[in-house]
Amino acid sequence: MAINGKVEIRPMMYLALSYDHRIVDGKESVGFLVMVKDFLENPEKMLYGTDPVKALLEL
Repeated sequence: MAINGKVEIRPMMYLALSYDHRIVDGKESVGFLVMVKDFLENPEKMLYGTDPVKALLEL
């Protein structure tokens, strides 16, 4: 990965989602994956006391 203009070796996790295109639009599925990625990278957003609707709208 490129970090501050330097190439660094970093651990990475791949995340995939399977869904039925007849039921779920691609835009919503990508938004869901972005939300999951954000929660994994910033777990403090999942703590109690935060407004989940507001957190989703901030993505």
